[in-house]
Amino acid sequence: MERTLAIIKPDAVQRGLIGKILAIVEETGLTLKALHLVRLSKAEAEGFYQVHRERPFFDSLTTFMSEGPVVVMVLEGRDAIARWRAVMGATDPARAEEGTIRRLLGESLERNSVHGSDGPATAEFEIGYFFSALDQEG
Repeated sequence: MERTLAIIKPDAVQRGLIGKILAIVEETGLTLKALHLVRLSKAEAEGFYQVHRERPFFDSLTTFMSEGPVVVMVLEGRDAIARWRAVMGATDPARAEEGTIRRLLGESLERNSVHGSDGPATAEFEIGYFFSALDQEG
């Protein structure tokens, strides 16, 4: 079994889409292992997105991710990373496939409603950033 981190971003939380996105999570067949509603400080968002520190969008992204609460989740299942990424769709909602979360709910490249780990090493770091081992026992 594989685990991935999923985030419902501030834009989706602000628009009242938590329940809708959680329903989609349940439909994927992935198991929800942990869930928290958190409010990231700018510094915490910078720590989470440290891999993008040299990218031109880093400041905008970390400001956005600290502007309101987010829902962080650990999802588990066979090929969880690839399955969640397929459900999310392409980063740019305009280029995401029909029926994906980002196509249905995303507003822009940055305000695209959800995040998912892009590989096993990233998932391990991202899950550990938000959850202790005790949080994930369920």
